Amino acid sequence: MFDRRLLSLLCALAVIAGCASGPRTHDDAEWAPTPPPAPQIAAAQADGSIYHDQQNMELFADPRAHRVGDILTVALVESTQASKKASTTTSKTDKAKIASPTILGQGITIGGKAANIGLDGERSFDGAGSSTQSNQLTGQITVTVAQRLTNGNLLVRGEKWLTINQGQELVRISGIVRPQDIGQDNVVPSTRVADARISYTGRGTLADANTRGWLSRFFNSKWMPF
Repeated sequence: MFDRRLLSLLCALAVIAGCASGPRTHDDAEWAPTPPPAPQIAAAQADGSIYHDQQNMELFADPRAHRVGDILTVALVESTQASKKASTTTSKTDKAKIASPTILGQGITIGGKAANIGLDGERSFDGAGSSTQSNQLTGQITVTVAQRLTNGNLLVRGEKWLTINQGQELVRISGIVRPQDIGQDNVVPSTRVADARISYTGRGTLADANTRGWLSRFFNSKWMPF
């Protein structure tokens, strides 16, 4: 009975650990495109021969995004490299000697030998570690302006789903963009996006083949006491 209960507990913990470590790749309403605000209803006006009110032409403004609902292209040019190396060596040697005590000028002996006390100790430690990581992400993703802040900066957010063969790839990005950093072609590099949140995940056959199983994740999780 005990073995059966223990096995059931281990299976339950393994399922919890496997579910907790899986990536969130489902559709999220938070990442849906932000539509522009609804126009205020005004009295109908006659259009001119050049300007048409329903086409919303701005003759003296550039095509760069500046309103809620406008689209903006973000060029992904992320490249990071990190390296860390540490080495520690310590050594300590102790040596002490205490002569045998004397009574009335005569040293104490045990079995004909002087009762001297000597202590010798030696300790050493040698440790080394190194870590190197390199990441690179390039491409383009078009997002929408979700909010225009009081200082004129733009809060942008968007995602891109790619269905290729037997899998799906998801790219998401959000952050704050200065209008001055947007180029004439309505493109801004990702290095100019403040508070950027960039995620690149996937699901499908290829993603499953590159992911450890739930039992393996359980035995490498914090729930294992060994």
